[in-house]
Amino acid sequence: MTRHSSVRMRAVLFDFDGTLADTAPDLGGALNRMRIVRSLAPLALGALRPFTSAGARGLLQAGFGVTPEHPEYAGMRDEFLSYYGEQSCEHTALFAEIPELLEAIEARGLPWGIVTNKPERFTRPIVAALGFEGRSACVIGGDTTAHAKPHPAPLLEAARLIRLPPQACWYVGDDLRDVQAARAAGMRSVAVEYGYLGTENGGPREWSADLVIASPLELLAYL
Repeated sequence: MTRHSSVRMRAVLFDFDGTLADTAPDLGGALNRMRIVRSLAPLALGALRPFTSAGARGLLQAGFGVTPEHPEYAGMRDEFLSYYGEQSCEHTALFAEIPELLEAIEARGLPWGIVTNKPERFTRPIVAALGFEGRSACVIGGDTTAHAKPHPAPLLEAARLIRLPPQACWYVGDDLRDVQAARAAGMRSVAVEYGYLGTENGGPREWSADLVIASPLELLAYL
């Protein structure tokens, strides 16, 4: 790490899907419900997992070849989100080592928060179901501010809520846009190799993150 070396880390912010929680089973389940009602065979979760970082947009492209420019995209997106809202935390679970990581961060007296592109109406119920309510210093969704990642606005709002300068925060994520958002906000970026990682832009070691970790507990060595 070379950037921000003179600023002490005082908080850790996390992306949600693919970083803290494995939400792919429920996201993929919503897509497969759409396929089933259209008399199409469900797709294997392994084939869908890389697309889940892009949410409805990525999954609709994977499942139907439909992009935002398609005339039926808006309606299909609403259908997908409706299905997902009905079963958003049925099979979702924390990644291995995440509970221990968060406990260790808290033991050091450091705040941690969540900044995701998932809309708040989905994020907050899942956060509560996973037992994070009251523990996370902030929960910023994709619709909390006027812009979503890779725009820095959500990260800057998180820093404002926890009352720390952006330069004192680390942001941990599994997608190139997480690194881009952290850089734009003036935060240290940490890319994880265990997440969904997207389907474009190579792997985490090609994103110019300040730090790349293969598993969650590796972060503790840098705290």
